[in-house]
Amino acid sequence: MVTRKTRAEIERMRRAGRIVAEVLALVESELRPGVTTGHLDRLAERHIRAAGAVPSFKGYGGPENPFPGSLCISIDDEVVHGIPGDRVIRDGQVVGVDAGAILDGWHADAARTFVVGEPRPEIADLVQATRLAMLAGIAAARPGNRVGDISAAVEDVARPHGYGVVRQFVGHGIGTEMHQDPQVPNYRTGSRGMELQPGICLAIEPMFTLGGGDVEVRPDGWTVVTRDGSIAAHFEHTIAVTDDGPVILTTV
Repeated sequence: MVTRKTRAEIERMRRAGRIVAEVLALVESELRPGVTTGHLDRLAERHIRAAGAVPSFKGYGGPENPFPGSLCISIDDEVVHGIPGDRVIRDGQVVGVDAGAILDGWHADAARTFVVGEPRPEIADLVQATRLAMLAGIAAARPGNRVGDISAAVEDVARPHGYGVVRQFVGHGIGTEMHQDPQVPNYRTGSRGMELQPGICLAIEPMFTLGGGDVEVRPDGWTVVTRDGSIAAHFEHTIAVTDDGPVILTTV
């Protein structure tokens, strides 16, 4: 069921979103060759907890295979859900960082893709296009539009470049749970989907690749990689649909 949030509830999500934005800025300031993904994860968890919040991701998925980190850190051909640990980040790598926080029962979720060092032109273009696709999707999240309008706006950025669009993983509603209805695909599905109304909160998150859009999950049960080994990029913001248009909640 899709729930519409009140202004007060959206403000609570905005406070959680500010913590998430701070975490991503902290990671960016620490990201360089020689740093381990586990070090970044520990910094993020300390910051989230010091702010009075709880990491959304840690323990997610239940007792059988709980996610062990506070961040998802995905490198090169890893699209999403990379597990932080003792891997050392190297110059030239593409590093996607996804962060989530729960504050007073309300979630916020955002992701950015960074390039360590000087990127090759095709990688810089991929990262920039994925970010712009997220912004195009956000701009389409206006009252009276439909979920499918967000999907179309995202896909329209990928198409001219020939980028692969990941279909198995999509954006989502968000609120008192990290994943709520509706799903927000990054491609046209043939249906315009539900109408957007003020108070609906969404996580809009395009995932593009330099190759095909097919992905698979590694044996760890979490890490999603491109099937053809191509480089991937991922951006995400939590937003609220308001009478005045979309408002990004995951900013400082």
